[in-house]
Amino acid sequence: MFWLFFGIFLSACAAAAATGALFETGAWYRSLTKPSWNPPDWVFPLAWTSIYLCISVAGARVALSESNVLALSLFALQFPINTLWTPVFFGLRRMGAAFVIVIAMWIAVAASTVAFFAVDFWAGMLMVPYLAWVTIASALNWSIWRLNPGLVPLKPSEL
Repeated sequence: MFWLFFGIFLSACAAAAATGALFETGAWYRSLTKPSWNPPDWVFPLAWTSIYLCISVAGARVALSESNVLALSLFALQFPINTLWTPVFFGLRRMGAAFVIVIAMWIAVAASTVAFFAVDFWAGMLMVPYLAWVTIASALNWSIWRLNPGLVPLKPSEL
């Protein structure tokens, strides 16, 4: 049963990750002024792949528990928020709106992490890298937004 749940959670992660393929960083992102601590480009796919594997295991562990309703509900909440960030930041180039979204994602991931710890210690531990990465992503989104004040967002018709 664990592997069935793992496959379901991994599929949900793959769906969220698909927006990354649809909205590539490209020349626009490379042209932005970024903070000195900006991770190199190769870190992002490595980090997200590791995180998605960890949270799929975490989700499967929690799904096997009888006291999982709140934890799985909060976990389900973070997926659409996660999925929304990429098209807003990279697609529409609306860094302010993306920052609001990443803060909502941080809250949802933090709440999920706490709820996972309440159900299964190791599931909670497997969520910690996700929370750490969303913390970094939030700071990076904020920094890039502040360092590029004259950036004109795209209109949906320009996509």
